[in-house]
Amino acid sequence: MKKFSNPKVTIVTPSYNQAQYLERTILSVLNQDYDNLEYIVIDGDSSDGCKEIIQKYANQISYWESQKDKGQTDAINKGFSHASGDIYAWINSDDTYEPGAIKRSVNYLLTHPDVGMVYGDCNFIDSEDQIIGKFNAKQTDYNRLRNGFVHIPQQSSFWRAHLWKKVSPLDDSIYFAMDYDLWLRLARISKIIYFPELWANFRLHGDAKTVAEDDRGWIDMVKIHYRDGGKPFSPLIAKYYIRKLVAPVIKARRKRMMNYSRIIK
Repeated sequence: MKKFSNPKVTIVTPSYNQAQYLERTILSVLNQDYDNLEYIVIDGDSSDGCKEIIQKYANQISYWESQKDKGQTDAINKGFSHASGDIYAWINSDDTYEPGAIKRSVNYLLTHPDVGMVYGDCNFIDSEDQIIGKFNAKQTDYNRLRNGFVHIPQQSSFWRAHLWKKVSPLDDSIYFAMDYDLWLRLARISKIIYFPELWANFRLHGDAKTVAEDDRGWIDMVKIHYRDGGKPFSPLIAKYYIRKLVAPVIKARRKRMMNYSRIIK
């Protein structure tokens, strides 16, 4: 990272047909109290009004496009191909940052030069921004990640750009767990640290991949495990089969969280 007190931070938002939430995501970035910010939005030719929302804020967005792509992972790679910052992060088009998150993450990385990536806490929110739970964030590392001990909220993770340049691009054949793949690559070459402070919000709603297709995440993790030389008899594979058994329970619990938030309003 460049040696000055306000390094440039690049935030990428991959977007596709999330007009209901996109403006809240954009404002959570643009309203941050950090002035050296580069914001990039890559939309996959949405048909629900996303393009018009992006255009509304075009004078505050460093780069944007709305073209067909190969999906979320491809959009993230595209976004960072236009990046010029010293610290990188991405926030999906239905999630949000907490006020001050970027400044606090920058301060952590400035005061801990040996750390390559820092991640904070993250709330689960519903479609109306109501808090319905908390992500189970914990400290992990390369070996624990390989064993399926993830516990990193993608929404609240920030890493050094020079490390991205060493490990990118993301594998666009990975549909769901591209973030897990990135964390493995970063943790292999640098220190990643959990800082217990609330930085972001992870939205759960009926159309979210995490709710509708949660099982795809572990399928991707298994694919990455074998791609990187993993063995059939390993903690990650055992966890995959356990997760497969309890997946209906997890999915039902997340739906109950969303339904409960509707009932109490």
